[in-house]
Amino acid sequence: MTPKRKKRLTIILALVFGSSIAIGLTLYALEQNINLFYSTSQIAKGEAPKNTRMRIGGMVVDGSVERSTKSLEVAFKLTDYETQVKVVFTGILPDLFREGQGIIAQGELDANGVFQADEVLAKHDENYMPPEIAETMKKKVEAAQ
Repeated sequence: MTPKRKKRLTIILALVFGSSIAIGLTLYALEQNINLFYSTSQIAKGEAPKNTRMRIGGMVVDGSVERSTKSLEVAFKLTDYETQVKVVFTGILPDLFREGQGIIAQGELDANGVFQADEVLAKHDENYMPPEIAETMKKKVEAAQ
């Protein structure tokens, strides 16, 4: 092999190796930041992984909101009108949060099946429902008929 060919081969191999490392690091970073959406029924069936960051959506069950008197912790239940999941959130809830309203919570499911939320998003007007919740609710209504 001539020196010129060796040099070209070395450059090509370096580019392939460098590209592989860059692609691998990018995929690793994207994997760490992915947030999948699960309905309360999927969580109750055990389809949602534990200790993995995800989003859960549903309607806040009437009479389920429990506020701690000593901290900012709030516990409530979410439903898709089939099953319920307990959610615990520590922080200030959005002004539009209330019972009977559709919300999306972001966080992790712990080993006890309680969703530990670190962010709660509430709808912004009376006609809006998050698309994931609307789709889940539509499927539940169609299945009931």
